[in-house]
Amino acid sequence: MPDYQAPLRDIRFVMDEMLDYPAHYARLPGGEEASPDVVAAILEEGARFAREVLLPLNQSGDQEGCRLEGGEVKAPKGFKEAYAQYVEGGWPSLAADPEHGGQGLPHSLAMVLSEMICATNLAWGMYPGLSHGAADALRHHGTDEQRATYLTKLVEGTWTGTMCLTEPHCGTDLGLIKTRALPTDDGAYAITGTKIFISAGEHDLPENIVHLVLAKLPDAPEGSKGISLFVVPKYLPNEAGEPGERNGVVCGSLEHKMGIHGNATCVMNFDGAKGFLVGAPNKGLACMFTMMNAARIGVGIQGLGLTEASFQNALAYARDRLQMRALSGPKAPEKAADPIIVHPDVRRMLLTQKAFAEGGRMLTLYTAQMIDIVEHGSDALERERAETLLGLLTPIVKAFLTEVGFEATNEGVQVFGGHGFIQEWGMEQLVRDARITRLYEGTTGIQALDLLGRKVLMSQGESLKVFTKEIHKFCQAEEGSSELAEFVRPLAKLNAEWGELTMSIGMKAMSDREEVGAASVDYLMYSGYVTLAYLFARAAKQARLALAEGSDEAAFYRAKLDTARFFFQRLVPRTRTHKAAIEAGAESLMAISAEDFGLGFEI
Repeated sequence: MPDYQAPLRDIRFVMDEMLDYPAHYARLPGGEEASPDVVAAILEEGARFAREVLLPLNQSGDQEGCRLEGGEVKAPKGFKEAYAQYVEGGWPSLAADPEHGGQGLPHSLAMVLSEMICATNLAWGMYPGLSHGAADALRHHGTDEQRATYLTKLVEGTWTGTMCLTEPHCGTDLGLIKTRALPTDDGAYAITGTKIFISAGEHDLPENIVHLVLAKLPDAPEGSKGISLFVVPKYLPNEAGEPGERNGVVCGSLEHKMGIHGNATCVMNFDGAKGFLVGAPNKGLACMFTMMNAARIGVGIQGLGLTEASFQNALAYARDRLQMRALSGPKAPEKAADPIIVHPDVRRMLLTQKAFAEGGRMLTLYTAQMIDIVEHGSDALERERAETLLGLLTPIVKAFLTEVGFEATNEGVQVFGGHGFIQEWGMEQLVRDARITRLYEGTTGIQALDLLGRKVLMSQGESLKVFTKEIHKFCQAEEGSSELAEFVRPLAKLNAEWGELTMSIGMKAMSDREEVGAASVDYLMYSGYVTLAYLFARAAKQARLALAEGSDEAAFYRAKLDTARFFFQRLVPRTRTHKAAIEAGAESLMAISAEDFGLGFEI
């Protein structure tokens, strides 16, 4: 069975040394509760829960899957008991508002816990995962009565939440949804329609499930401007606020999937289900974006967690597996062959996983600081800047970390060789689970259009400038350091090129809007590599400082420098390919005729 040890030393490096989380928390209203001792205790206990409770259920949950019995879904053996421990431990309420029963700690702490959960049992983690987003949507857009009815239950974890968007005939294009909401005499609405791909749509872990559902009112405008949001509970709360009458929403079937078998991905049928309008009529998409953005960052963390799990297990295997001799001569002459970790190509695969895990961790924790500031910052200008950066980085977190997460888990299988293809080692499950992360909550292509088209070009590049200016200031401050030159000089060139590429795409798009779509995925991947390059340069600076001060953890800091060096020398050059593809433009993509594709219309 695969193993996992939470990378607490690396987490502490990023939080305490690189990003100065203690000072960050001290600046937040109420942040004094997140003292170093409290943070350390949370990390240690979260690591224990993930390894001892969730990890042993990962393979068994994958093999057993979920069962649909008479409209009720049974999660795999042990999942319900693990969820009860999760609720008893107070984990769902960690970062929630004390007004609704939360502990009021910064959101960033909950994100660290999410990484551990995703690394040990992604399918299980999806059951409580969307509850936080559902609670946020209701907190921001719900009525006082809705908040009183649902928030405390969602915060304490006795009820869980879902997000019901996709329908059989439409995915990303939500303007095409057919689910209808008819007003009823009691001020509620009768919701009728079918939603598909609903993660944790029906299961037996909580007392109740709260569905947030997109639907259209009878007089709704066409397209996305006519979407409203409704809260539709599985059981209608009674006067005491407890689950009462069963509502008209049932699971019609379970999807048979490539991965995440332990999570119930449901077809949900709403048959006159009683729902309650959240926010203003026809403004549901804006309300749902509160939940969607949180979910997108959560999926990026899934990519990170799977990358870390793959790296740890591939590393352990490479240390033990004997195969051939090193080309430069035997490294373990007392053994029949050398461990495969001596071979350059195995090291390439291991270091690729390591770099993406450590870089992804830096990115998520940097982004987490922005979330903390947006939610709790007291300075209006600082909040505005953090919100701009959060908007820019969210599609990068979601798409880049899931793309490289899938690459990393594939490399993990490759390290194992034929054994990686065998179920008992657990590596092929990581690949299957990782594959969905590139799809749900918006595919990589959708995230790329959001980044380039919406976040960057629609702001005339201003959102990007906020980040590139930060990188420029870092490079300026360190340009005289000979020890950091190997990182700072290429970073400064990339940072300037990032702006130039953006301007070039924008100019082309003025005469051909297809240029945006043609460049978008390469632009997102390019952006991801530059972003991680910046963070690795900062990490290298911190490692150099620690070594200069004579740290007794010299091996850790040397490894950090070596990983940064590998990233710059072996992975950053990928930006050359992305740049070339961007500059090639849309012509070769759009030149093929409709006739060649066998279509009955022009493209």
